[in-house]
Amino acid sequence: MPDASTESPFDLTGRVALVTGAGRGIGRAIAVGLAAAGADVAVSARSADQLDEVCDEVQAFGRRALALPADLTDLDALAGVFASVDAEFSQLDILFNNAGTGFRKPLLEITPADWDQVADLNLRSLFFACQHGIRLMEPRGYGRIVNTASLTSFLGFAQVSVYGATKGGVAQLTKALAVEFAQSGITINAIAPGYVFTELTRPRFEDPVTRDWLMSRIPQGRHGDPVDMAGTAVFLASEAAAYLTGVVVPVDGGWLAA
Repeated sequence: MPDASTESPFDLTGRVALVTGAGRGIGRAIAVGLAAAGADVAVSARSADQLDEVCDEVQAFGRRALALPADLTDLDALAGVFASVDAEFSQLDILFNNAGTGFRKPLLEITPADWDQVADLNLRSLFFACQHGIRLMEPRGYGRIVNTASLTSFLGFAQVSVYGATKGGVAQLTKALAVEFAQSGITINAIAPGYVFTELTRPRFEDPVTRDWLMSRIPQGRHGDPVDMAGTAVFLASEAAAYLTGVVVPVDGGWLAA
């Protein structure tokens, strides 16, 4: 149940969040959104410079920030990120697994190295991040884990078979862990962004034919922006979502409804 002493069920004051893939795009917007809602925020990604900029934005809300540059496909480095959060804050309430990558390539041209590049970050690293997060959350009887899924968790798209396979795995892992830890006080959900304009998707939007096709598929008639993901992220991280677990929430401008 929501804490009666909390003025708003969406208030994250006193909570500590870790956001991976937070250097830019969706992860950055979510980290800042969580800070705006009151959370202290640790951020992790490869680029130290980008993380320092995100920390500046978090601190502008009067919140504590911690930059943890790391290659999250390195499982020792991943474990170190969680150890650093525990050492600095002595708690972890919110884990947002956003780190991910992808590429477009015909199936018959995909190599084992291509598979490993995407699967190691999108699914393997995310799986063990959930494990580390739950180990910190379970003794306190409270936690919110939110994973980044995708429209490809629901739909098939040509030439993104590896990405789609990993994001389908993210959706199923979210459901499985939600059931496994349903009575622990930890909720585990995911957001499935639609087409959001980021550095990763920029080439799609810069191609006129592809852009026109994408716009024709989105009922709202516009692409998403990273900040469009932040509100749902804050909701899923808050007491307002206490009875919501195992759900993959599309934030897609109506794509899946059309």
